[in-house]
Amino acid sequence: MWSYRIIAPYLLERTSITDKTPDDLADGQVLLRFLAAGLCGSDMPAFRGAKGRLPGDDGASAAEKDGFPIHEIAGEVIASRHPEHRPGDRVVGWASGFDGLMERVISDGNGLAPYDPGLTPAQAVGLQPLACVLYACEQLPDLAGRHVAIIGQGSIGLLFSYVAKASGARRVTGVDPVDRHSLATAFGVDDAVRATSDRWVSRLAAADRADVVVEAVGHQVATLGHAIEATAFGGTVLYFGVADDEAYPINMRLMLRNNLTLKSGVTLDRRRVLELAGKFAAEHPELLGRYLTHTFGVDDAQAAFDLACRPDPQRVKIAIAE
Repeated sequence: MWSYRIIAPYLLERTSITDKTPDDLADGQVLLRFLAAGLCGSDMPAFRGAKGRLPGDDGASAAEKDGFPIHEIAGEVIASRHPEHRPGDRVVGWASGFDGLMERVISDGNGLAPYDPGLTPAQAVGLQPLACVLYACEQLPDLAGRHVAIIGQGSIGLLFSYVAKASGARRVTGVDPVDRHSLATAFGVDDAVRATSDRWVSRLAAADRADVVVEAVGHQVATLGHAIEATAFGGTVLYFGVADDEAYPINMRLMLRNNLTLKSGVTLDRRRVLELAGKFAAEHPELLGRYLTHTFGVDDAQAAFDLACRPDPQRVKIAIAE
């Protein structure tokens, strides 16, 4: 069967590996036929050559790991040792081994859920990041009537913007150095700020500080500090971005004096929130079509990753589809 692996920084290679079969399944696992995968910002450090930034990069070289680093996947069930999945089901969710870029994928059935058959697999794969955003928003105070600011307006940040507005946020501010004005209205952004977060917060008036600030960038230290600075008294900071460093210095005096709350965490209850994402998408039928902006065939996986590494004002979600 076909599979991809990273053979050098910024370089994928398509290879042929031994087929995965139902005999390879452990209890609770599902064997999927690849239908589509979504590219996530958290995949990019591994593609660029950074080591150990994802759970699937467990000490071996990424070049030794087939299918790495894809974790957003839609597939058809070939075989199942999970009580909720049957052969022929089309499901979306997590490639639990971060090895989703291959013809057949073995994954934990608790991280998969059926999706609306009216969606293409490339559209359906957007339900995985939407599920993550919805779970994160469950950890926040009620967003209705609040000012919510999101640092980072990539594929995750725009979902936060959309969900915040759909949840009744009074005002949504989106901050990104890439010009996202053309997408702002479609994703619920009231104030699209084209700036780096340090420049934005340095000019921020006290009245414009947000009740909730989401850090949706990750992969470096500074933006968490900017999120804390941008939060109004008594507000909440959500760190959603992937942490590439073990220790993050923060202004504890500012946290204390402004009575701030800092939250972070990974997505739990995956099957439940995938189903919740499906319901949310059904209630907002325009969302996934707007979200998916680029689809590449399996033979063009390299081009998909190359695009994901370049700033592009019109790019939101990139999918690789059969």
